[in-house]
Amino acid sequence: MFRLVTLNLNGIRSAADKGFLEWAAQTGADCMGVQEVKAQNEHVAGRFENVAGMDGHFHYAEKKGYSGVGLYTRKAPSDVIAGFDGGEFDTEGRYVEARFDTPKRKFSVISCYFPSGSSSEERQLAKFRFLGCMYPHLMALKAEREFILVGDINIAHQAIDLKNWRSNQKNSGFTPEERAWMTTLLTEGGLVDVFRTLNPNPDQYTWWSNRGQAWAKNVGWRIDYQLATPGIAATARRESIYLDKRFSDHAPLTIDYDFEL
Repeated sequence: MFRLVTLNLNGIRSAADKGFLEWAAQTGADCMGVQEVKAQNEHVAGRFENVAGMDGHFHYAEKKGYSGVGLYTRKAPSDVIAGFDGGEFDTEGRYVEARFDTPKRKFSVISCYFPSGSSSEERQLAKFRFLGCMYPHLMALKAEREFILVGDINIAHQAIDLKNWRSNQKNSGFTPEERAWMTTLLTEGGLVDVFRTLNPNPDQYTWWSNRGQAWAKNVGWRIDYQLATPGIAATARRESIYLDKRFSDHAPLTIDYDFEL
């Protein structure tokens, strides 16, 4: 069994102060993707480079205290790739890929943090540029290897994926353009929203605004995903969203797959 976790930390130091490290030690994860590390190497070294017996591989943003992604892996990867576009978004620390290649199989796990467009029109345009770059990248990758991309995609795909869908149709994360991009990825693109293959139920959220009583009232969004190539997705057996403790404004999403690295 391969247990894969994804969690937007909203700052690794902040999450650690809230019990993230102790929780991670109990998860039994084989691999864990984290997003919004909000740290540089000097903050990670000696404290966060190994979590729950897994070694960390990171892609930091150039801007301090911003973005950044990591992958913790129990098995040593055959290769690690930080960044995907060689330009605008690589400076923001949004993509790290661990490859586990054998003579029989090429397989990757990717931790990715899609931009949010909620702060300004400028950032929403950047988000659309990111989506424009990411789609062909994933299609090229899919042509040569199996993979699971985990992370904060910052898009709720369907009405079932957020509480107040009617009032959010013009808001970043639920615009028609973003939802159409997800639909294309999951149809023509051939990737699978693994959580939804296992759990078709409403009120399954991974992020809650810090405003108002969103957490208390479960006014959430499902914006954290595990997206897999079909062969890997077919091995998914169990999913869970961890709600007992809060390490950030996101909840950890865990999926068990019926294979071993």
